[in-house]
Amino acid sequence: MRVRQFDVQPNIPERLAHLQNLAMNLWFCWNWEAVRLFIRLDAKLWESCYQNPVLMLGRLPQEVFEEAAQDESFIANLEKVYAEFFSYLTRRGWFERAHPDKADFQAAYFSCEYGIDEGLPIYSGGLGILSGDHLKSASDLGLPLVGVGLLYQKGYFQQQLNLDGWQQENYPGNDWYNMPVALEHKPDGSQVSVTVPIAGESVVARVWRVQVGRTPLYLLDTNIPENSPRQREITGQLYGGDRDMRIRQEVLLGIGGVKALAALGLKPTVYHINEGHSAFMCVERVRELVKDRGLTWAEAREFVWATTVFTTHTPVPAGNEVFDLALVKKYLAPAVAEIGITWDEFAALGGESRPGTAASFSMPALALRLSAFTNGVSKLHGRVSRKMWHDLWPDLLEDEVPIKSVTNGVHTRSWISHDMVDLLDRYLGPRFMENPEDQRTWDNVDDIPDTELWRVHELRRERMVFFVRKRLRAQLMRQGAGSAAVELSDEVLDPAVLTLGFARRFAAYKRGGLLLTDPERFVKILTDPERPVQIVFAGKAHPQDNEGKELIKAIIHFARQTGVRNRVVFIEDYDINVARYLVQGCDVWVNTPVRPQEASGTSGMKASANGLLNLSVLDGWWGEGFTAEAGWMLGERTDYADPAERDRVDSEALYNILEREVAPIFYERDRTGVPRRWIKMMKTSLKRLGGVFNTHRMVREYTERAYLPAHAAFGQLSADSMAKAREIAKWRAKVRAGWAGVSLEAMPVRQDAEVRVGDKVNVRVRARLGALAPEDVLVQAIYGSVDHQGNIVNPSSVPMRVAEGADGAVTFEGDISCTQSGQFGFAVRAVPFHKDLIHPFTPPLVTWEK
Repeated sequence: MRVRQFDVQPNIPERLAHLQNLAMNLWFCWNWEAVRLFIRLDAKLWESCYQNPVLMLGRLPQEVFEEAAQDESFIANLEKVYAEFFSYLTRRGWFERAHPDKADFQAAYFSCEYGIDEGLPIYSGGLGILSGDHLKSASDLGLPLVGVGLLYQKGYFQQQLNLDGWQQENYPGNDWYNMPVALEHKPDGSQVSVTVPIAGESVVARVWRVQVGRTPLYLLDTNIPENSPRQREITGQLYGGDRDMRIRQEVLLGIGGVKALAALGLKPTVYHINEGHSAFMCVERVRELVKDRGLTWAEAREFVWATTVFTTHTPVPAGNEVFDLALVKKYLAPAVAEIGITWDEFAALGGESRPGTAASFSMPALALRLSAFTNGVSKLHGRVSRKMWHDLWPDLLEDEVPIKSVTNGVHTRSWISHDMVDLLDRYLGPRFMENPEDQRTWDNVDDIPDTELWRVHELRRERMVFFVRKRLRAQLMRQGAGSAAVELSDEVLDPAVLTLGFARRFAAYKRGGLLLTDPERFVKILTDPERPVQIVFAGKAHPQDNEGKELIKAIIHFARQTGVRNRVVFIEDYDINVARYLVQGCDVWVNTPVRPQEASGTSGMKASANGLLNLSVLDGWWGEGFTAEAGWMLGERTDYADPAERDRVDSEALYNILEREVAPIFYERDRTGVPRRWIKMMKTSLKRLGGVFNTHRMVREYTERAYLPAHAAFGQLSADSMAKAREIAKWRAKVRAGWAGVSLEAMPVRQDAEVRVGDKVNVRVRARLGALAPEDVLVQAIYGSVDHQGNIVNPSSVPMRVAEGADGAVTFEGDISCTQSGQFGFAVRAVPFHKDLIHPFTPPLVTWEK
């Protein structure tokens, strides 16, 4: 049977036409007044449509449209919201005001998942939520940025728990014609598509657009009739399939994404790789420059390297995206042949150490070698990443490995409850939403009366409890639980009891079962007659992670114990909607990862923006955000060698904190029933953390520290037919060829006078440079206090200047500052230098004095 398809649009009266425009722009999802418009039409339908306004408008009875079109109050509200929407789209943003001379700037942001709204399920967890919040803040700031990703037919799985508590996975298909996505078309009306060569096959991908405020997100889709069934399934499922499927997805994302931008007529000046999945984008950019601009591999690499930003989110080696080298060769060999290097040379780019041409290929290693700007996602993660990737720069000091840090944030308006928005707007003014990174605005939190803040918080806790009961009832009914169990769901949790939230991916390192280490003690805490505690759990385990599934099952079995069944709840299918209720309605957000395996974590940031208090291990962002006036730290800044001892110590500390600090402060009330000390901590959480851990600050930091320098490099290297790129590539070749001839010898330091704190010591170095000139090298003195093993501790560096030259040698000199007493020392080294280099550590050529 042949089915001929056509698209049917809802018949929306002309007076309500703005509803369609609002539904097709995800601006609505962080603007409560826009959401209220759809709820006002039909609250139950809004919820059953998974808060997807496009689907809702398609299902709304025609008589509801006609009635709303005659409702002058609704029309007035619609016009007001649409006027704000239009003003938002057309007003000048921060970027245009701050950088009016950068009209040609455009960044392209590549990520394998985007968590923007629950009605667009193309995300799995924290990486996707971070990507979505990045796009939202780019829109708010007016930053010229486009997103690139894949349109997964089934997205990530929906979690369903059976009666025994075992996780099962369900993969419902997405109906794009009833979601806020639209096909991109050319001026002649034809669909925009690209053809990507994948292992000898020509795979066609059409391009869809999701409009996120002012920021477009372009998504590639291979599920079309032109492709074979094998090709169509490439965009079938997020993180699904075997390794062959994963590499095909990453080829499509990286190589196809670059092609899609060209097909759309876009010319980004900066490319941002968000995690290593899209690193093949660099290969395609090099290939195009070699083919279309006549550059060599070295010249094209120079340009791509200088204009690429890479963010790694992986704090442990096992978490890296690594492919078998034979599999990479199957898919990348044709492109490598076109860029003019041997396969072994390309394979080395994916090696996890400098000498390596092993049988595996690391996507983060490829991205690190082809990106001038690289960063971790918290200060601690930056340090962990420098240590983890030190082998790529073995001759550098660990702290000099060129991986910086830009701490993650959250899109404030997407995660703060509308009640809190109204309260903060009343006392802080609108600037806290327009410029949430402005700390001066948050300082006004102290002006909020305690009673008003507490009233809002209690309302949100009550709303969260109602939501949990409703979800639990539906969960039990679907499972076929008995009527008694279903009825009891209406009694779980108490809106007046201290409520903990623990919601995240159930992976072993996150230690979701730490609270169950001593079940008897935990039960005692939960059922304390004077200071009871309750907790809501949520989270998914990876489909192949049976350990994570067992942990979820154990929590559910624990929750069914007599005496705690109303105090412990596990809500299935954790998503944006569930997260929003929990981070707005709980009192304390608990996080128990194994330090330092949490790169950043953002759920605690969402909680703190709502005035919740964090109780967390000093890992990721909490290592920076912790203050005793706004939460509690679990453990010390210590990494244990024995996992069992670590868990025992941390669980004991967790119970102690809950019993001796958290519960007493929460239940300490004045004569009006208000917990003044708790509210003081809430205000500190809002003040100290809200102005820092948000994506407005994060995106501005990326812009100023990475995007704008990369954009400047784009202009410099592309001018005059890529003359500068060619010049630097030629210089690099000269340096590589001549580096073996570089040697250093430091001259003895004078010892005839005492050296005191504050004195300067002159250091002179005789350098033999072989075929290189003095301007080709940077000679440095690395100095500082020396420990008992003879190592320099917390070293500083000083560049040395040319003093004289004779007998084929050049003498460099410089002064080192003696900043403290005790044993002091220095070492000297040379690295390549060119005035137009972004940083000198590529290629990783370093010569130390022997």
